[in-house]
Amino acid sequence: MTERIVVGLTDAPGSRRALDWAVDRAASRGGRLELVAVVGTAIGIAGEMAVIDEALRRTEGLLAQEADRVRARGVPVETRIARGSPVERLIESSAGAALLVIGSDYRGPTSGPARGPHGIRISAGARCPVAVVPDVDPGERSGVVVGSDGSEVSELAIAFAASEADRFGEPLTVIGTWSPVPLPFGMRAYPDHYMENMQKLTEEELAISVAGLAQTYPDVEVRRVIERTTRPDLVINRLAAHARLAVIGSHGRGRIARFLLGSTSQQVLSRLATTTVVVR
Repeated sequence: MTERIVVGLTDAPGSRRALDWAVDRAASRGGRLELVAVVGTAIGIAGEMAVIDEALRRTEGLLAQEADRVRARGVPVETRIARGSPVERLIESSAGAALLVIGSDYRGPTSGPARGPHGIRISAGARCPVAVVPDVDPGERSGVVVGSDGSEVSELAIAFAASEADRFGEPLTVIGTWSPVPLPFGMRAYPDHYMENMQKLTEEELAISVAGLAQTYPDVEVRRVIERTTRPDLVINRLAAHARLAVIGSHGRGRIARFLLGSTSQQVLSRLATTTVVVR
């Protein structure tokens, strides 16, 4: 079946980068795009319908223009205008899709504070993997990085990342991190070999996580990185700064999933180092 990629579209520069990224992916995989733009609903204030009508007109024009650009690349495309909350409508649009792609206005660590919650909420609540594309020129980046913590969702993230690395013909870096338990009050040092055992255990878990990749993707070079840290997100984003793609797992579940990601995933998305896919 043809891969369907949903792209949340606005008139922001980051949205255009997200669309370009999605077009490249669809073109390389024989996929098709669905462009979704969201316009708010009326709340009953006098004169607002004129504003909404103009917003609809401009949105239709934007969708038509971008759809023509997609078709010029030979990629099948459909367009749709949704009404209501962008977060809610994009989460709904993700049902049955292979991937949801959204843009971010984040432009790197020198551009100011971390970004707001909308992209995080969409990534947490979506029903398919979500690619978040920062407003950053990718330049000559290469390789795929993925965070692993031994959980079931991180296994899915590794599988997704390995598939992408194989598609690109570039190396895959799998990151494992560990942190010792805080020393109790009055205890001045960890027991003998505790740190060595933590490092060894993380190495063993990571080896198990990547054990099947050589058979499934024999041409992919797999690199393992293990670091002691209390901030796995900083390690992931540091290594992702020169990568084509980063992949992380989401632990969001249930009705509140639309508001919460795992803390590491949320911190990674707040300061994107590269295009990042959240897998569930």
